[in-house]
Amino acid sequence: MNLTRPQHGKRIAGVCAGLADRFGLGRGLMRFLFILSCLLPGPQFVIYIVLWIIIPKS
Repeated sequence: MNLTRPQHGKRIAGVCAGLADRFGLGRGLMRFLFILSCLLPGPQFVIYIVLWIIIPKS
């Protein structure tokens, strides 16, 4: 399965939904893991924006 951002079922840009679909995880779980990762130091928001740009829409 290819990595794409879905047009339906997305919240902001569809990055978490696309990653969840690609790796067979629940969309809610992927969103929770992203929010949880934001509590840690690192470039999470920059990575999210980069993925938003490079992952094509489905």
